[in-house]
Amino acid sequence: MTAPMADGFARALAAAVKAPSPHNTQPWRFEVRGSRIDVLLDPERVLPVSDPGARQARLACGAAAFNLVTTLRGEGRRVSVRFLPGPRRLVTVEVLGRHEPAEAERRLAAAVHARHTNRRPFQDRPVPERARSALVAAARDGGADLHLLDRGARYDAVAALVRRAERLQETDERYLGETRRWTGRPRGETSGVPAAAAGPPASPAPALALREFAGSQDLPAREYEQQPLLGVVTTRHPGQDTRAGFAVERVLLTATVHGLSASFLSQPFEVPGPRGELAALFRREGEPHTLLRLGFGFTTPGAPRRPADEVTTVVGESGRAEGLHG
Repeated sequence: MTAPMADGFARALAAAVKAPSPHNTQPWRFEVRGSRIDVLLDPERVLPVSDPGARQARLACGAAAFNLVTTLRGEGRRVSVRFLPGPRRLVTVEVLGRHEPAEAERRLAAAVHARHTNRRPFQDRPVPERARSALVAAARDGGADLHLLDRGARYDAVAALVRRAERLQETDERYLGETRRWTGRPRGETSGVPAAAAGPPASPAPALALREFAGSQDLPAREYEQQPLLGVVTTRHPGQDTRAGFAVERVLLTATVHGLSASFLSQPFEVPGPRGELAALFRREGEPHTLLRLGFGFTTPGAPRRPADEVTTVVGESGRAEGLHG
């Protein structure tokens, strides 16, 4: 691998690890072979209680793959992307040559390091139609569909499922223990959600149940927006978690470009009953993969990440693992 190629990969891998993941578990690994980078699932970082089937972990790996791809394209590299059936090796990205990046590609690549999950209150102001259209188009360009909800019977049904799933999780000691292990992390930790990145308790209670992490209770209660814009990402066919994650990250980076913040409302996906009811609500559109809360937020700290070289293996021509340079 030449020095410029190694340097370009190092920057792209540093972008890949900025992807969101459940409780910031970062369930990915990367393998570099010449001009190819593979994205792999790290089973040791799958949450056994809230994500036993590794659905959300595969979403996270897809998001990491999108950051990798958009950074390479933003730097003028022409790439191909192939989604794999797994169970561990999920995406192959191959650098094919050079190209002149479009301005939109440069903006998305620049947004990678600015984006982070915002669990705190948003402003009570509507998301303009231009931004909504851009988010829907971003999901479609990523191979999925985004359904935006801000009122109506379906909105109310989704909000009710979030509240019910949250109540069920609040009585599940295994779930609570898992959440405590991964949140409220002290300063200096490179995994999990630190207290500074958690959302404060809500008062009064909003229409949606917003998750409280370890450390949230130490923050003063705040008033949240009463009816945030929701986004449900679906794919036409089942079993496309990784592709859905690829599209979700495109949506999140597009939101960042438009000055929007986002957080995840994952509760319905983590409890079998509500997950099935959510799937029924969207059966005509396909399989739902994630639920986003979108709006105009305030400046908040992000969660830390493990360095890229800690999760990357470079395989030389001899088949031996080498270090990551650049």
